[in-house]
Amino acid sequence: MKTAAKKLEEELESLAKMPDEEIDFSDIPAVTDWSKAVVGRFYRPVKETVTIRLDADVLDWLKQGGKGYQTRVNKILRAVMEQQRKKAA
Repeated sequence: MKTAAKKLEEELESLAKMPDEEIDFSDIPAVTDWSKAVVGRFYRPVKETVTIRLDADVLDWLKQGGKGYQTRVNKILRAVMEQQRKKAA
């Protein structure tokens, strides 16, 4: 008797060998509305360590939100970057 893991492994191997043209996607609905998509949910951009100098009051304001102020800095900068990209497009 085959174990469930062995059956799954064999099925995955079979699918991996199948040409894309033979895969039936008819039961998978096409995604047309991406309005609720979350950036970064599965993709994580590469982080780079940098040193920046911020005004003391700006840093205090960022730290008032508690732990994670560097993440907040990144989110703020990303929002501005995306806004600028939309204007340029």
